[in-house]
Amino acid sequence: MRSGCSSIMILLAFLVIGAFEFESGFATTVTYDHRALVIDGQRHVLLSGSIHYPRTTPEVWSDIIRKSKEGGLDVIETYVFWNYHEPVRGQYYFEGRFDLVRFVKVVQKAGLFVHLRIGPYACAEWNYGGFPLWLHFIPGIQFRTSNTPFKNEMERFLTMIVDMMKEENLFASQGGPIILAQVENEYGNVEWAYGVGGELYVNWAASMAVSLNTTVPWIMCQQADAPDPVINTCNGFYCDGFTPNSPSKPAMWTENYCGWFLAFGYAVPYRPVEDLAFSVARFFERGGTFQNYYMYFGGTNFGRTAGGPLVATSYDYDAPIDEYGFIREPKWSHLRDLHKAIKNCERPLVASDPTYMSLGANLEAHVYNNSEGCAAFLANIDNNSDANVSFHGNLYRLPAWSVSILPDCKNVIFNTAKNGISHYILEWLIRVLQSSFKVVSQKAFGGSSYKNKMNVEYNIASSAWYWYEEHVGFRSDSSFTEPGLLEQINTTKDASDYLWYSQSIDVNDELPQGKEEAVLHIESLGHAAFVFVNKRLAGIGYGIHDDASFSINTPITLQRGHNTIDLLSMMIGLQNYGPWFDVAGAGIYSVAISDLVKGKVGTEGEYLGLDKTSLANNSIWKSGINLPINQSLIWYKTTFTAPEGDGPLSLNLASMGKGQAWVNGQGIGRYWSAYLSPKEGCSDHCDYRGSYDSNKCLKNCGQPAQTLYHVPRSWVEDSGENLLVLHEELGGDPSKITVSTKSGHGVCAHISESDHPPIDLWEPGSGFNQASPEVQLSCDNEWKIISINFVSFGTPTGQCGKFSHGNCSAHNAIQIIQEINILRSQPITCNEKSTSTQRASTPKVQTQCVFIKAKS
Repeated sequence: MRSGCSSIMILLAFLVIGAFEFESGFATTVTYDHRALVIDGQRHVLLSGSIHYPRTTPEVWSDIIRKSKEGGLDVIETYVFWNYHEPVRGQYYFEGRFDLVRFVKVVQKAGLFVHLRIGPYACAEWNYGGFPLWLHFIPGIQFRTSNTPFKNEMERFLTMIVDMMKEENLFASQGGPIILAQVENEYGNVEWAYGVGGELYVNWAASMAVSLNTTVPWIMCQQADAPDPVINTCNGFYCDGFTPNSPSKPAMWTENYCGWFLAFGYAVPYRPVEDLAFSVARFFERGGTFQNYYMYFGGTNFGRTAGGPLVATSYDYDAPIDEYGFIREPKWSHLRDLHKAIKNCERPLVASDPTYMSLGANLEAHVYNNSEGCAAFLANIDNNSDANVSFHGNLYRLPAWSVSILPDCKNVIFNTAKNGISHYILEWLIRVLQSSFKVVSQKAFGGSSYKNKMNVEYNIASSAWYWYEEHVGFRSDSSFTEPGLLEQINTTKDASDYLWYSQSIDVNDELPQGKEEAVLHIESLGHAAFVFVNKRLAGIGYGIHDDASFSINTPITLQRGHNTIDLLSMMIGLQNYGPWFDVAGAGIYSVAISDLVKGKVGTEGEYLGLDKTSLANNSIWKSGINLPINQSLIWYKTTFTAPEGDGPLSLNLASMGKGQAWVNGQGIGRYWSAYLSPKEGCSDHCDYRGSYDSNKCLKNCGQPAQTLYHVPRSWVEDSGENLLVLHEELGGDPSKITVSTKSGHGVCAHISESDHPPIDLWEPGSGFNQASPEVQLSCDNEWKIISINFVSFGTPTGQCGKFSHGNCSAHNAIQIIQEINILRSQPITCNEKSTSTQRASTPKVQTQCVFIKAKS
């Protein structure tokens, strides 16, 4: 161990990685061979990311795509969502968030390629998997099998989308960005359930797609029997062992999950970036050349677009760009550097197949040594023990569950486990109405004075609230009478989440004490239901995402004379995955006490249109000093002033129960704050080592899955009032709702003597291994560094945002950083005296930590 504490060079700089760009407007030929996609005769390594155009707004598409490009992506991948493009058969919609052509052109303008996954089945935790519900009612139809009515509709829509892209000159051969197209989606996971009809369907779908003459390759993901020339690809957390079904096809990975989707009643899943980077490096190490992140930006399930059952409104997915469009660290930066390392290996990587070398137990190398150069990947696939390995006469340290990348077969420029950047949200700027703010001026780097408004808080309780109380059961003429219970999807046709049942019961006057105790037994296929006896809430029931079915056994009291039992059955997203999911039933199917013969689709407030801005000033809304709270089946409305700035907003609905929300008539989505996740199963620090699955790393146990709801800035008026409407089903307190915008974020970094120099310094023969490690930090676009809270040269401890000095530290470090942009070697002295509880030792520089607060 070296004596004293060493000095470290720190560089604060903004890094941009150049993606593989094409020249817009020039015809491009796209083919493939066994190693890679071939673009204009050249094989290429391609890095892709999923961004679904309807899960954000057109106003921010370009910014999100720019950040994707700066993160090292070459390709943007998206599904096409049939149910919103053709809500009624023969009536099409391609506007606003669903303007597919505009989205593809935005990607094209950024200089990136497009992978268009037309499907038309998407899954994607999207309502009904992307199928329009009217499809279900075509006589004789069966989805996703060799069924003539279905194939006719699928071919018609697929052809329409392809023709639309051709008319806009968006395929690569026309000078456009589309280099890949997908037909069907993950059908191989369910094909067994369709028997011979499934096999026939796969061959028909492939042949039909190829006949459309897109001039770009077609793929089928998770489809081991995809017929030539369609490429079969892999989806999963790891695809390094994937082999295509033909030696003429390249290994392609269409869905590498950056995290997992969120469901009501569940804890929040996340995936450590070290494991994600490990999976990517292993894929390229073992011969892959095309890899896609699902999701690179997840976004939001606005309105009722979320699939089911019980998929939440947030589709953040722990992606490198978060739900609000902000870069998520350390995921974004660590993957950006990984992409740089892989790109530095591109020429030898695509020129030949790798040569495998064993370096010991759970230790291996894959080497690409050919006329284009020599590149190597050294892997330690043990999930516990670090190791020292010898390769080409040199010694290398490999942390457990990591891959080192050597673009010259000598110098390590990246290791998947060495992540030096961290990030966390500092605070949300809370603002609702009528309060003052304080202006704070601080020095930013470069010496310029920078002013921003901070700690602006408004109390929404001071807003004028209005409400409308639903009537339990029936009041309108839209009810109907049936002899028994109904299948809910066939009845509502997804026009509403709600289906009412009502029954009258007369109790004999001779009953003792004038009442009868009974137990009401209800069975439901999902997803939730309320029981009302004589117009009072008497019981509730609901399922979970993995099993939406449930039962209700609730004691009820029937009074002498006339009684009513009303049931409100609720859907939370139509099923989007599984064999024959399109015919899976939903709703109440058994009630023990009697048949319910009256029905009604939707709620009274929906029938009246209370979510519409046109009813904002209608006299139907009540007002007063006593706002009713914790009441079921009630509508609330108020107005608010948006926080200043141009960033997205967040609606905090933690005080509410279950329902839906609208801002200026736009559906923000479903909320269910009252549904808490299990208390057990979470950990603050999930070990990235070892195989990942969606239940491995969880946070927010014992809390709602989601309390913050994304409100796009383009949906609000920056000056003036904005209308907020909520339909509360269960009971909550709207006076505690806040709307906020992001006011700052923290960035942390750490570096040690054993870390590699910045990957930007790599050039063949540049003496890279002699360079010093550096810290490189930057702010998101148009944000500025205004303060540094912590710097330590020595042995700091803790996590990002919660650092403390260790037993060795240079206490003037933060002053040095605040005074100058670039810190060159500075002598550091440390107190090496031991305490009574510590063995005397000479400390070594382990980490250097910087916390940076940024303001837009």
